[in-house]
Amino acid sequence: MRKSAIIGLITIAICIGFLVSLNADTDSYSNFKEAAESQREEHVMGYWEKSQGMYYDAVKDPNHFAFFMKDEAGTVNKVVLNGSKPQDFERSEKLVLIGKMENNTFYASKILMKCPSKYNDNMVEVNQDGTVKEIKENVKETKESKS
Repeated sequence: MRKSAIIGLITIAICIGFLVSLNADTDSYSNFKEAAESQREEHVMGYWEKSQGMYYDAVKDPNHFAFFMKDEAGTVNKVVLNGSKPQDFERSEKLVLIGKMENNTFYASKILMKCPSKYNDNMVEVNQDGTVKEIKENVKETKESKS
């Protein structure tokens, strides 16, 4: 074999090894039980448990935000974020927490929120002649407004 072929094969092998090592450390979503058993940061997906409220006092401690979340398995746990309360937290539909579980409390380093889309609430219809009309929620009302 020529030197260039050997160098090419070694380069390809190194690249494949690098890609495999990157893929081996990818995170998947877990629940609170799995996060408690793990020693590393986990991604936990769930919903804010509104009935148990939240705690945030910007005057007393602006870097402490606590609330309760129900994970995909149905387990409710206390969550603490060492940071300010995220904007529009109350409007979020789904949460993804990144952090660690310690003593039955999930300490989040990041909170990712899925908020409802502002574009789906007010749908519009564009006609062929270029006119734009807002579509009502009730289909019957839309049909009546066309006549």
